[in-house]
Amino acid sequence: MTEHTLGRLAEESWGRFADHDAMYYEGVWHRSHELAERARRMCGGFVAAGVRPGDRVAVMMANSPEVPVLYQALWAAGAVVTPVVFLVGAEELRHILLDSGAVAVVTSPELEATVRAAGVDIPIHVDTAELERSAGRGPVPRDPGDLAALMYTGGTTGRAKGVMLSHRGLWQVGKAVWDMSHQEGKNRLIVPVPLSHSYGLIVTIAWMHATEPQHAVLMRWFDPGQFLKLAAGQRVHYGTVVPAMLQMLLAEPLESHPLPELSHLTCGAAPLGRSLLEEFERRLPGVQILEGYGLTETCAVTTFNPPGRRRVGSVGLPLPGYSIVVRDGDGEEVEAGEVGEICVAGESLMLGYWGEHEPDPEGTTLVDGELRTGDIGCVDDDGYLHVVDRKKDLIIRGGFNVFPRDVEYALDQHPDVARSCVVGRPDARHGEEVVAFVQLEPGGTASAEELTEWARDRVGRVKYPREIRFVDDIPVTSVLKLDRKAVRARL
Repeated sequence: MTEHTLGRLAEESWGRFADHDAMYYEGVWHRSHELAERARRMCGGFVAAGVRPGDRVAVMMANSPEVPVLYQALWAAGAVVTPVVFLVGAEELRHILLDSGAVAVVTSPELEATVRAAGVDIPIHVDTAELERSAGRGPVPRDPGDLAALMYTGGTTGRAKGVMLSHRGLWQVGKAVWDMSHQEGKNRLIVPVPLSHSYGLIVTIAWMHATEPQHAVLMRWFDPGQFLKLAAGQRVHYGTVVPAMLQMLLAEPLESHPLPELSHLTCGAAPLGRSLLEEFERRLPGVQILEGYGLTETCAVTTFNPPGRRRVGSVGLPLPGYSIVVRDGDGEEVEAGEVGEICVAGESLMLGYWGEHEPDPEGTTLVDGELRTGDIGCVDDDGYLHVVDRKKDLIIRGGFNVFPRDVEYALDQHPDVARSCVVGRPDARHGEEVVAFVQLEPGGTASAEELTEWARDRVGRVKYPREIRFVDDIPVTSVLKLDRKAVRARL
């Protein structure tokens, strides 16, 4: 039986196809066998530098061909990949390096100052040149249950903590993602999502399960105009996005960028409003948005809308190996269509959180081998999952439940609204009051009174926001998800 470890998977993937153009980055195609040889040399470089199986090594870089190669090299060396989003500051990086016990960090020249400002006394590899001077070597033996990646959550609900993901979990989810999403002959993709995020990480692992050669167009970071130019110029078939990227693309002249070969975009990492999906597909006929759902704790993907079996408004069907149960406040399973907490079971779940952390009864936690996600939703009669909101984001006003996403969806449909974020403010009379932070479109003139009436007409007299606060920008995370913690700090 094949060893389900990521170092072995990388080695197998390199020998699966003849040498081909594998990755396009900033005007240059990189060949598959060249990337494989670089990974083998980097693996030798890490071993020569004293990295041992089980050691955590942080990788803090913007997207580049070196990032997936570094991951493969570290897995081959038996190390634990610890990705760090390149946007974090020195203080947050210091927390991650100290909490993880990282033995080294790999970064790029433009981020070296931030890494050194973190003040942690470990080796710093600025780019990969030195690591690649070593002789190449193959993967060391590892167990599928061993730790493969330590992913630090974005910290939108508290201090970032490390999520422990195994070789088996990442291997199986990567395989399931490939099997559910692949369409024969669709082999040119564009990737603007950060490879340091769990969404980007699982994309790199899905590539290693490819059954035909893939030609990836990798973006250093997302720029809507550049995305369209690259997608048209490289004739891409599919791509990976988050909802905020779709929103930014809608502000571009989509019709002037013919994309006849683009069939679908997979979308995740944050809630996708139905009006956004419909407007995007109206302006780009022939392109489907395939929404999925997952958490870092489930190796990034839990459900997905497969091509040809999409159900708009849902986040899809469970991946093979996962089962979903919706439970009420007493932990009892509810009937199909009833709303409750989304719970996930399967052997690809996280091993747990790194180190000591106080359990959060409103957040994501493991209970008897089942992941209580802290998300609220329902499963329909056909098994498709529908996500309503985050449990801890729920606002209880006068005893009535108010889901922020419902209110945001209504506000975001107003033509003057670019983005909104709804949170609860403590209130002596009602327990909590509904407050909406609103970012207007350039030139937007809507008043607070107008938006209040607009929302009340759409969500009713209980849910509508009693307070509208206009802001120049609404904080988002590295994957452009609403940062509710930062918004609440403005109350």
